[in-house]
Amino acid sequence: MTQESILTVRDLRVTFSTNDGPVEAVRGIDLDVKAGETIAIVGESGSGKSQTTMAIMGLLSQNGKASGQALYRGQDMIGMSDQSLNKIRGAKITMIFQEPMTSLDPLYRIGEQLAEPLRFHGGYTKKTARPRIIELLKLVGIPEPERRIDSYPYELSGGQRQRVMIAMALANNPDILIADEPTTALDVTIQAQIMELLADLQKRLGMAIVFITHDLGIVKRFADKVYVMRNGEVVEAAETQKIFQQPEHNYTKMLLDAEPEGTKSPPPADAPVLMQADNVTVSFDLKKSWFKATTVLKAVNDISLTLKEGQTIGVVGESGSGKSTLGRAILRLLKADGKIAYLGKELPLDPQDMRPMRRELQLVFQDPFGSLSPRMTIGRIITEGLLIHEPSLTAKQRDERACAALLEVGLDPSMRNRYPHEFSGGQRQRIAIARTMILKPRVIVLDEPTSALDRSVQKQVVTLLRDLQAQYGLSYLFISHDMAVVRAVSDYVIVMQNGKIVEQGDTVQVFDHPREAYTKTLMQAALSDKRFGT
Repeated sequence: MTQESILTVRDLRVTFSTNDGPVEAVRGIDLDVKAGETIAIVGESGSGKSQTTMAIMGLLSQNGKASGQALYRGQDMIGMSDQSLNKIRGAKITMIFQEPMTSLDPLYRIGEQLAEPLRFHGGYTKKTARPRIIELLKLVGIPEPERRIDSYPYELSGGQRQRVMIAMALANNPDILIADEPTTALDVTIQAQIMELLADLQKRLGMAIVFITHDLGIVKRFADKVYVMRNGEVVEAAETQKIFQQPEHNYTKMLLDAEPEGTKSPPPADAPVLMQADNVTVSFDLKKSWFKATTVLKAVNDISLTLKEGQTIGVVGESGSGKSTLGRAILRLLKADGKIAYLGKELPLDPQDMRPMRRELQLVFQDPFGSLSPRMTIGRIITEGLLIHEPSLTAKQRDERACAALLEVGLDPSMRNRYPHEFSGGQRQRIAIARTMILKPRVIVLDEPTSALDRSVQKQVVTLLRDLQAQYGLSYLFISHDMAVVRAVSDYVIVMQNGKIVEQGDTVQVFDHPREAYTKTLMQAALSDKRFGT
């Protein structure tokens, strides 16, 4: 591996102007990236990881200001004009963003969006770009790329959208790839494939990778050097082996020890049934052509489940298996065949008739940034549901409830006057959870609620969910690809593949004694010491 330094960062500082005064997000850090090297930046949500790379790329929000140096092959990118930066961004340095749905234009097909960097930086035409796009989609594991090239982002699962972003970043064979939580939305088997792909491309192309993540298993397996950040500062930096075997800083030791733990006991046998789904099927008509009849895709195929008061059903499976679709169908957010009942009464099909019941049946979305209005403070976002379901509350009472909800999810109530873009991905997810919890619902569908959170915060959220469940008798449908979290929060597990349930049972049974080959593959991927490497 060559030791040429291609990116040198010195005394980088990032400050945001907020309603509560200036906030210093990055406080004078130094980084060095060499050709062919993989460095990892780790730390809790809000530690400044993402803002560091956004500052380097000149992508800070309007109220953000960066100072210091970020030298790419001798060119200082801090303060560089957009015209000059655009010669580097997307060609020499590319970035995989944490939240793909907000990075992909919903009005354009993914093939059109992948063609843009190829045509702008690579000199491709519309005709010559198509074979390259199909090649990229194959590289990142998108099934049927010849068909998917004409899909819109909303037609893909969260994991598939993230893979499209990876393909876009790799389009022009960059010098440096900045990967901001690139495997957050991916299941454990695809995580391994993506990381192996990036490692292979790195060897062939000699590119450097700056990897921002909270998954320490990936860090141990793929990084050469680790920078540990806390409160905007680098508290420890060393070779990966030293960080894991001989950490010096107490904060680093805490990160290495953080892990969701414990198990959940099932509800009493006589616990009342809250939700009953019988033979639920969700079908989508795929695009029809002149030569082919319409193809019907059954994203959820004849699924039945029973959710009791105080129970948590974990739903696991690979991206595209139908997990999220099932969750939305049960809440009547998607058209579905079959019977869905709440407290013994079938849920109405009409959205207006469902509206009064939304308070008791809530959803925490997978993509927090896409579900939070950028024009509203988080205080207003959190209390928005109260305007509908508790209109008699005064503004002061709503504000008090917002403060309490923020405290419940581990955020400072003084942050309620800030906007979503001023928070890290993990903080935004906690805001989304607070918005749901403020209504004190009885059933919550949690769609990857911890996917954007670092391990220490995941542990806190698991504890929070348990405490709220015990206090209010909540029932959860917990959708996730993170087996450690599913095991810690669930007392029953459903395993999905291609829209069907392939195995289900008590959590201990499914995890420790899986019967089906597919379940065994998932468990092996999750439990092969992935998190801390083998």
